Amino acid sequence: MQKKVFQLLVDNTSGVLSRISGLFSRRGYNIESITAGVTADPRYTRITIVASGDNDILDQIEKQVSKLVDVRDIRELKPDESVYRELCLIKVEADAKARASILATTEIFRAKIIDVAHDSVIIELIGNQSKIDAFIGLLDGHNILELARTGIAGLSRGKDDVIWIDEDGNVTHENHG
Repeated sequence: MQKKVFQLLVDNTSGVLSRISGLFSRRGYNIESITAGVTADPRYTRITIVASGDNDILDQIEKQVSKLVDVRDIRELKPDESVYRELCLIKVEADAKARASILATTEIFRAKIIDVAHDSVIIELIGNQSKIDAFIGLLDGHNILELARTGIAGLSRGKDDVIWIDEDGNVTHENHG
């Protein structure tokens, strides 16, 4: 099994996310994470999907998704040509004694403690998946009460891969720099 990160530009219409996730469920494809947000142009939404499977399945996913009506563009975000980030919020049980240890680990990872209660802290960490996984692993001796991860958001490096959509909705891959 391998993972691929796909970036989609889609029409910002109601139900678009449901139609895309429905395709995955109908075909039995696995979504590791999915994030969506409106782009600088409010007519379009950027969706980042992390999918897993063998090469044939991942190729099939790309072909099937590209056929959906609302999808303007789909491309793989290759790790060495892209930047990925994820947000993670972690609520950890922490009395006064445990806070020093948690704070030390938090500082090493450049995370932030964003809330402190008498019996817990909430930590915010932004980074790639491996950084977040490593941080969570180092909290092993502490009781994690709750954890929320956003999933990956990503962009390709440089401006050569920027997708342009004109007023008529036509997609071009040329450099408009």
